Amino acid sequence: MSRAGETGRPEQGSGSVSASPDRIQPVVERFKAALDVEENKPDYPDLGSPVSPLRPRNPSQSSSCSSSSGSASAKTVANASAAARAGIPGAGVADAARRSHSGELSCENSPVSMEIKNVRSPFHRRSGSGPQIYSGGSGSSSSAGVAGNSTASSPVANVLPAGNIFPSGKIGKTGLMQRTAPRSDVLGSGTGNYGHGSVIRGGVAGRGKMEDSSARRDFSRIDPEEITRAGNELYMKGQYADALALYDKAIAMFPQNSTCRSNRAAALVGLGRVGQAARECEEAIRLDPTNGRAQHRLACIYIRLGLVEDGRKHLFLTGQPPDPVELQKLQEVERHLGNCEVSRRIGDWKAALREADAAIAAGADTSMLFVAMRAESLLNLLKLDEADSTFTRSQVEDSIHVLPATKIFGMLSYSYFYIVKAQVDMALGRFENAVTAAEKARQIDARSVEVTSVLNSIRSAARARAQGNELFKSGNFAEACTAYGEGLRSSSSNPVLLCNRAACRSKLGQWGKSVEDCNEALRLQPNYTKALLRRADSYAKLERWAEAVRDYEVLRKELPGDNDVAEALFRAQVALKTSRGEDVSNLKFGGDVEEVTSVEQFHAAVSLPGASVVYFMTALNTQCTELSSFVDALCNRHPSTNFLKVDISRSPAIAKAENVRIVPTFKIYKNGRRVKEMICPSHRVLESSVSHYSL
Repeated sequence: MSRAGETGRPEQGSGSVSASPDRIQPVVERFKAALDVEENKPDYPDLGSPVSPLRPRNPSQSSSCSSSSGSASAKTVANASAAARAGIPGAGVADAARRSHSGELSCENSPVSMEIKNVRSPFHRRSGSGPQIYSGGSGSSSSAGVAGNSTASSPVANVLPAGNIFPSGKIGKTGLMQRTAPRSDVLGSGTGNYGHGSVIRGGVAGRGKMEDSSARRDFSRIDPEEITRAGNELYMKGQYADALALYDKAIAMFPQNSTCRSNRAAALVGLGRVGQAARECEEAIRLDPTNGRAQHRLACIYIRLGLVEDGRKHLFLTGQPPDPVELQKLQEVERHLGNCEVSRRIGDWKAALREADAAIAAGADTSMLFVAMRAESLLNLLKLDEADSTFTRSQVEDSIHVLPATKIFGMLSYSYFYIVKAQVDMALGRFENAVTAAEKARQIDARSVEVTSVLNSIRSAARARAQGNELFKSGNFAEACTAYGEGLRSSSSNPVLLCNRAACRSKLGQWGKSVEDCNEALRLQPNYTKALLRRADSYAKLERWAEAVRDYEVLRKELPGDNDVAEALFRAQVALKTSRGEDVSNLKFGGDVEEVTSVEQFHAAVSLPGASVVYFMTALNTQCTELSSFVDALCNRHPSTNFLKVDISRSPAIAKAENVRIVPTFKIYKNGRRVKEMICPSHRVLESSVSHYSL
């Protein structure tokens, strides 16, 4: 005996109407049409249906209807067939209707949404869309237009088919399908009896009360369409990581779904993982070459990556006229790329930098090609820190080996990226990193003459630097100087090698040559602190005190806590004053905060050359007690500054002469003239003021 809902004959029973094969065939053909819309995807129950999966019926009971609850499945299909023969419109199975679905961002239809949903007969009514459906009761009634006798206890319009309608229109066997978790948001208020038990809003379906735990079912299956819709909502809110997690779940259910892959690419773009997004789009296109949305998304990604040829190809494969906005971006990026090539060839690095920035602003904002072009331009413009930060800020290296490489400047684009990175690392003294990056470039493009030449130069300079360091540590300064010179033959504009050779020449007493090397290193890297320190020391050895004081003053600003620099500055200042014939007998370096007790002593102390900081305090004041330790720390950090202390309770004459009434009060004097007064300053204000006037 065939169950109702199968494609064979309907279930037979007493009072049922038999259906001939020629009557059933049109219905079968319509179900086949519904199934042929998509590939043979796994079928899932419609979570939107409020109907609980019906339990398997005992074949012996299939010919009659229970007088208490439930509707006979055989009568349902038989009545439906009879109604169809009687000419009732829509009888049997309704036309399959597609349900629109936002499974693909930007209104694309996913394969899930293309399945046929909500295939109903006019005898199936949902809660919330009309009067409540009740099944059961006593008495008998007959339906107009239905042949044969009927003993059903409810009208035909309230009878449900015994099978369960899947989203695609398939009718599953009763009791053999996986039961899914009910949704609490699909029913109207109240409860209703649907054949075999009650469906309760927000609850589970069952036959009255669940008598034991064995009646509970596992509702773990989730409609992938619902997952995709939830992911889209999160995406529109900017919650890309959460959206990505849901898209991953949908892909786990349908790994061959092109639309889900395209959605995942959109979430990856939102997370800045553009290289992975391109790979997802390529997979979506492989699964469905006619997926115009995936083609368009991949074209946009390629434009952002600066791959203009690949972007143009996919922009014209969408099946529609190319997006004018993206087409304009592509043309602008292509124009700036051509200008970059010309500027690099003639060595106009300012123009190359300008064109690279323009290309990034035009839309190629994640292009490793233009990042490398910008860094190379800055490197040749002697802006090493900016060149280094260009690589640090960019997140383009994840696209390496993921996307197609293009030829640029006679080498592959990925190779160009690594060769520029190697040169920046080399200039900043990161020799090991430079060798690693250059070797990566060689692995990517072994045929490039420029890549091979740069790699050989970097290797040679790295070896020379390592050899020179070993010789310098062992005290062989002349040989170390020669080794650094060998490295400079391979990398003539390397500030680290120049500074190292300057140190060797200083040790050899060649202070003039040491200054020359430091000057060249500072020209290449103006903020190179070590080169500035060695030049200041060489100036001092040459007794060029004015130049030495100038360099040490700059170093004091850069290294405010370095006592060695502070002492070197003090000694250079003393030597400079001595060379000018000035009195330096009262100059001192370092020491503790000196307490002043008389007006005469106070005036003599603040009249000394340099900066003097006077701290007016009293031992009975809590704030002064807490601040005294910080003043002592400032005195240690600024040894060339004269720190004085006046206790106004023991020296009221000084407080009266200086008109000090509130403590703590600070006054700063410069060469005998008061330049700053602060009452109850914060630690930050006090330290910044002392640092400013101590120079």
